[in-house]
Amino acid sequence: MTSANTDVPASERRRLTTAELAVWRSLIETTKELERRLGARLAQDSGLSPADYHVLLTLSEVPGRRLRSSALAAAMVWERSRLSHQLGRMEKRGLISREDCADDSRGSEIVLTKDGAAAFRAATAPHALAIKEHFADALSPERFAALGDVLADLRRHLFGDGER
Repeated sequence: MTSANTDVPASERRRLTTAELAVWRSLIETTKELERRLGARLAQDSGLSPADYHVLLTLSEVPGRRLRSSALAAAMVWERSRLSHQLGRMEKRGLISREDCADDSRGSEIVLTKDGAAAFRAATAPHALAIKEHFADALSPERFAALGDVLADLRRHLFGDGER
């Protein structure tokens, strides 16, 4: 690509520049490594997988700590089949239960159990510490704020205003 290409807004270019591609690849590789380290630490500290934690977190944030599986999948941005398999594993371990839906006899709700809530509470502080150690401590307050701005721009681009 020619150097004149840098004067054209990114949204009007046909291809990524070498620098943009390098940043993209760095984002993907760094994110995967961060997820790997945090997942390993979460499992070591609590016995929960990142998927377990995500389900428990989502349920802990809703009134009544219960959701229809379709609403849970939407809230987590997961496919329903993936969620179904995950919920089966968690139900066997007593972290969640399925109860008939009060307003729809055909459906069921996913409910955070007492054991699930206790596992989530026990995992939260060590998980937050691992996030601090592996993520937040790597950035100065200024760079952390700048990253927040970048992520907000990306979210607006991907989700539009007011979504997610």
